[in-house]
Amino acid sequence: MVLLTLLSIVQALALELLWSHVREADYLFGWTWMSAISWLQIGTTFLGLILIWVVYASTAMRFRWVPTTSDSVYPFVIGLMEFVLVEVLGPDSFGLWLIAMAIIFGMMVRVSHKTMRRARQDADNAPFFSQVGPATARDFVIQTAIVIALILAGLYFETTGDRGVLALLAVLATATLLLWQFVEASRFWARSVALESEFPDSDSQDINRNSG
Repeated sequence: MVLLTLLSIVQALALELLWSHVREADYLFGWTWMSAISWLQIGTTFLGLILIWVVYASTAMRFRWVPTTSDSVYPFVIGLMEFVLVEVLGPDSFGLWLIAMAIIFGMMVRVSHKTMRRARQDADNAPFFSQVGPATARDFVIQTAIVIALILAGLYFETTGDRGVLALLAVLATATLLLWQFVEASRFWARSVALESEFPDSDSQDINRNSG
């Protein structure tokens, strides 16, 4: 739970920075095309912050693993990128916002995969991992494509300055991506709990082990 404590502190700072941006950005409070896109950016950024917490919290509550030094560093690195994501909000750096989102998405995929690999080595997680095979390179094709697409889109908007319909579609696509990740996280949690319920003896073994 130490990792969750670290992450919660970082998340609180990121949310405070996001709120400060909303209060101080005058362009948000006008009936303009860019204010509409910027509000969608803010909503998408908020979704991203919450999703990071959901992924970390569900993993920490569901599995046991021996943390490494990098496990303690990742929350700060991800937090730094969250600050960058909030800092580049707005019409002037729309492309950079997409690139920052791509980096965070890629980092979370990497962190989740690394955590699952270490959790697989812990016998307490055997009821789940005995039913789920190790991830292969094929399992990350979609995630890789998403990261590349976000980076290319960011480079396009940064070099062309396009803030028209394509920019709106890019924000909506990013928001849809994050909502899809929420659904996937919910399905993963339900599946993991269902697999655990098929092995009731493992719970009693855990209790006996802890009481000993």
